[in-house]
Amino acid sequence: MRLGWYINRLRSMEPAEVLHRLLEKRRQLASRHRHEGWSLYPAAALHPVLPGLRQQLETATPEQRQAIRLATDGTLSGHFAALGRQWPPRDPAALFPADLWRLDPVSGSFWPGAETYAFDIDFRHDGSRGDIKYVWEINRLQMLPALATHALLEGDTRAPSTIAAIIASWHAANPPFRGVGWSSGIEVALRAISLIVTLEIAGDQLDTETRNRTAEILAASAYWLPRFPSRYSSANNHLVAELAGRYLIGLALGQNDPVARADLIAEIDRQILPDGAGAEQTPTYAAFTAELALLCALAARQGGEPFPAEFTDRLAAFADFIAWLGPSTAPLGDDDEGRVLTLGHEPDYSRSVSSAISGFLARPGITPAPADFRTMVFGSPAAAIPTPAGLRTFPQGGLSAWHGEMQGRHLDLTLDHGPLGYLSIAAHGHADALSLTLGIDGIPILVDPGTFLYGSGRSWRDWFRSTPAHNTLNIDGVSQSTISGAFNWSHKAVATLVESRDAPDWLLRATHDGYRRRFGCLHQRTVERTSEGIAISDQLIGTAHEAEIEAEIVFQLSPDHRASLDGRTVTILYEGEPVLTMRLPDSAIHISRGGDAPGEGGFVSPHFGLKLAADRVTWRGTIDAAGVTTLLSPVSPA
Repeated sequence: MRLGWYINRLRSMEPAEVLHRLLEKRRQLASRHRHEGWSLYPAAALHPVLPGLRQQLETATPEQRQAIRLATDGTLSGHFAALGRQWPPRDPAALFPADLWRLDPVSGSFWPGAETYAFDIDFRHDGSRGDIKYVWEINRLQMLPALATHALLEGDTRAPSTIAAIIASWHAANPPFRGVGWSSGIEVALRAISLIVTLEIAGDQLDTETRNRTAEILAASAYWLPRFPSRYSSANNHLVAELAGRYLIGLALGQNDPVARADLIAEIDRQILPDGAGAEQTPTYAAFTAELALLCALAARQGGEPFPAEFTDRLAAFADFIAWLGPSTAPLGDDDEGRVLTLGHEPDYSRSVSSAISGFLARPGITPAPADFRTMVFGSPAAAIPTPAGLRTFPQGGLSAWHGEMQGRHLDLTLDHGPLGYLSIAAHGHADALSLTLGIDGIPILVDPGTFLYGSGRSWRDWFRSTPAHNTLNIDGVSQSTISGAFNWSHKAVATLVESRDAPDWLLRATHDGYRRRFGCLHQRTVERTSEGIAISDQLIGTAHEAEIEAEIVFQLSPDHRASLDGRTVTILYEGEPVLTMRLPDSAIHISRGGDAPGEGGFVSPHFGLKLAADRVTWRGTIDAAGVTTLLSPVSPA
């Protein structure tokens, strides 16, 4: 697997990146023994980064205070949960042992610790210990800001002592640059951000030794981040996190980093597109990128050097993009639940970030949940915006959304006609060109399958981002784009929006070329509103001939819905009530749910690490240039 991975990754690299990788490896080797150990990173004086944060948090509502209290109760008693997993119970007399920071909670095994140089750890290919994502998650120390907020709002003296114990344990177990905690820049940056925010909220309640340990971690991080940056094909959300970390660490250490600031501004311009969509083709990763940018914008404003209007305009565009997707649009593409400020699992993360941006900019936006943590930090929107209505296309992001009424029900629909992903490897893209999602009355019905797992997912990782797992057409079970690793693609389909017609009888028509090379045809999909419902027409347009091709059209339901078949009509039920009918081209229809292996039946991953069986409706038959049509008709409520 390692050899194949390197070959496929090299194919995605330009000569300049190959040279960069060689020089990076040389720097890694040079740092061994020469740049390790806390003695090289003495504690420096710490400076305010978010001087207005405490005052903002003190305005918390009762619901927000209760959410903080609930989040900290687990930490105070030694519990930790993330990515769909509970970490094993710990001895109350030793809640934060050294091994906690390298434990995989799924496999129960341990990743290398202080005995191993960080760059000797093969976290990409060695799956014997489990998925590195779980280990990194607790090393982000994102439980600390909630503890600090609890100490501020409730005066609970257990919180500062617990913060001190966590920092002391991590500091002792993870000297620079040993163990998995130092093996990835995004992890170094997110941990540093957690520590900085914690100091801003409860620094005056922490003893000198804890503050000094924190300063040492920040100093070591300040050395690490510019020395080993993510560049070229890796310069996605990881780079934004690293730049945000560098910028905020610089403020904390009184060593302003103008390069990090300038580079962060440039990256937001690249990674949040002019229409507000994320370049990585996943709204949740775009939200993560936007939240990093938002925290830096808050620090810059409070420090008297705000970012330029172009920077905040991109954040505002993202907030509008998420608002237009609507509340019933399930996550699209990859989502590893990466957060910056969090109280734990959040099903509406993108909408929370959108709301926080609107609060920061004092503009109308999505109404936040009553217990939303981010609005405690950034403020609430100036007013609530109305529910989106009509058709809107995001041309750079390659997504169209329609919201409207049919048969007494409210519908939310999206059609994907965008690129596979960002940069040469499209790391977080899914082969989902021309796929659609549909929600009815605020409840997702036809959904993106989700993510499930990354490094330890293996064949399941491939399935969840494959074309047959999505609500589109596939030929012979082959993906439009060719997978060449867990975060790489060797061939990328190109999608194009051909036509867009607005209401009342709106229409969207798009094509992709992913099957041209292998099957000699383009897939064209037309989605339009008719008097009977929403018509989906799929055509295979041959470049050399107009022969019929055997194909499959997929509709993946959410786990909460069930499908029943009568002839060529499928009825979708929610809690026993019919909500949608699907009239397919003929009766060659199959409904499957779950199974032991990828492709056997329907699966949906509502969040990282969780895989649920769900009905998957497929139609198989021959298609030519004339195409076939599926009609979706909402059923009037009883």
